[in-house]
Amino acid sequence: MPPRLAFLASAAPDAQEALAALTWRHATVAAEEADVIIALGGDGFMLQTLHATQHLDTPVYGMNRGTVGFLMNTYQVDGLVERLDKAEMAVLNPLRMKATRSDGSVSEALAINEVSLLRQGAQAAKLRIIVDGKQRLDELVCDGAMVSTPAGSTAYNYSAHGPILPIGADVLALTPVAAFRPRRWRGALLPKASHVRFEVLDPERRPVMADADSRSVRNVVRVDISSARDIAHKLLFDPGHGLEERLIREQFV
Repeated sequence: MPPRLAFLASAAPDAQEALAALTWRHATVAAEEADVIIALGGDGFMLQTLHATQHLDTPVYGMNRGTVGFLMNTYQVDGLVERLDKAEMAVLNPLRMKATRSDGSVSEALAINEVSLLRQGAQAAKLRIIVDGKQRLDELVCDGAMVSTPAGSTAYNYSAHGPILPIGADVLALTPVAAFRPRRWRGALLPKASHVRFEVLDPERRPVMADADSRSVRNVVRVDISSARDIAHKLLFDPGHGLEERLIREQFV
């Protein structure tokens, strides 16, 4: 019996064209009734899909109708059921962000790629870094800093010269953005179970915003980050093209 499929697509013309082609060939059900969710778009749409379906224990198989498609498989109209039968699964735990603003209000969000802090104004940010209750860096002067998952390590983290992390490494990357002081500090690798706290020094003169997968909180004074072990995103990849292989391949280009 073929799997029950739900199709979700971004608003991009290529994604909508793919949606029409695939739903003409396959019966569709709602995401809540599906055995597999098919996401048609780019990496940004995949992140949206994972966030929107995190309450479901349903794997997501993406086909690239965007630009990079690091989290996606190649697009092909024919043979979808056969590809799903052979697909490999990767399980991702997102990061949980708790951001406290200068007015005392608190915002929480989940991030599959990374949680980042960025300066809001012209002056560099000043951050204190505390890991598992122990102060590790008294003052980091920078444009920002981030904590990245293995899945997000090839995204913003990599562009900031952070390390690429194997998907099964059980570590997080803590990476500065344009660090001015300590000038030679390049970041740290932390156990996945670590709790990271950023404290913003001089937030009035040097305001900072926090961002979790493009969900932003302005004027933060403290940001707590930890791995959400209670949430598991299941992604399906074609054999030989899984996330583990892609992470390794990225380091040799």
